[in-house]
Amino acid sequence: MKSMRVRLTALVAAAVTLCPLMAFGQGAYPGRTVRMIVPFAPGGASDFVGRIISPRMSELLGQQIVIENRAGAAGNIGMEAAAKAAPDGYTVYLGNIGTVAINPAVFPNLAVNPLRDFIAVTQVVDVQDVLVANPSFAPGSVKEFVAHARANPGKLNYGSPGSGSQNRLEMELLRKAESLDMVHIPYKGGAGPAATALVAGEVQVMFTTMPSAVGFIQGGRLKSLATTGAKRNEQLASVPTMVESGYADFVTSSWQGVFVPAGTPREIVARLNAEIAKAANAPDVREKLVAQGFTVLASSPEELNRTTRDQLERYGRLFKQAGIKAD
Repeated sequence: MKSMRVRLTALVAAAVTLCPLMAFGQGAYPGRTVRMIVPFAPGGASDFVGRIISPRMSELLGQQIVIENRAGAAGNIGMEAAAKAAPDGYTVYLGNIGTVAINPAVFPNLAVNPLRDFIAVTQVVDVQDVLVANPSFAPGSVKEFVAHARANPGKLNYGSPGSGSQNRLEMELLRKAESLDMVHIPYKGGAGPAATALVAGEVQVMFTTMPSAVGFIQGGRLKSLATTGAKRNEQLASVPTMVESGYADFVTSSWQGVFVPAGTPREIVARLNAEIAKAANAPDVREKLVAQGFTVLASSPEELNRTTRDQLERYGRLFKQAGIKAD
């Protein structure tokens, strides 16, 4: 009798373990709403991507995709929530270079290890950053900005989405290269709040993601001094790159990618990979992404995992060299 109970317990445990796979095999996934955790406030690059691709994802998956903005702690709050979610395909995480590749280098006690706690699904887009200023700021080029900052030590404020963000690193690299004395003002919630603060004149200048600034630039509420890509961005074709402005190695970009909690069945990962790629490459979706300054870059799970691993090493090295720590 005892042996029978042991065998029955083992069978029940096996059935519970296999349920997600069996349901997927029967075509049941997704059988309900899927939430997409965006670890930043509305108005930034991550939020733009999520809201642009989610309607087409909903059509392809046959279920509603609900965006859940979980801002705070440079994106760590949303990332931790996603990592702790059930690995059943009903929580997807829209991570980016900042949360999965930079934060582990800046926050020594970070609870999440992206390579351990997530499965990469697909890279979605890549996007240049842009050096922008309030229209009242006199300099109109990088050269003029550097000269002005040098002539006014300690008097200029620059903003960023957080002390450990890529945008903070970009300004720190420029500041150290030119020995500039400037005051850093970090904002909570991502690039959107920081760009809004720049428009309001709380700070004079900053690096930010293209989607967070392009609308303000086109509306005349911000002015662009340079972009950070290897070549000019088609949305700001008249704006020179940092390379053209005299900084030969200054090429940076931000990517957005989808991850799911570790343990998610590989069949679900494959389905999400295929449908997200279709959604991002649909002509109307691609047009909206390009209009915001994005480049669509669907990838395999293996490619995104390799990118994450390589950039974890790269940014760990860069932040150590720059001496940047989380405030």
